[in-house]
Amino acid sequence: MSRILVDIPDSQLAELTQIVDSQQRPRAVVIREAIAAYIAQHRPEHDAEVFGLWKKKKVDGLAYQKELRSEW
Repeated sequence: MSRILVDIPDSQLAELTQIVDSQQRPRAVVIREAIAAYIAQHRPEHDAEVFGLWKKKKVDGLAYQKELRSEW
């Protein structure tokens, strides 16, 4: 696990302190969970965009690939 130094405004630190105190959990745990949630929310959904892309195509994908590669 790596350590980082982050500057945050005093107002955010005060709110974080309230959350930590009310949940009686370590600040580091709360911050790690917040970062994990942010990453999950902003992770690119490339798989969802391309999954089933050829489903409605009338062309066999393997035959199409071989045809393209034959041009090399």
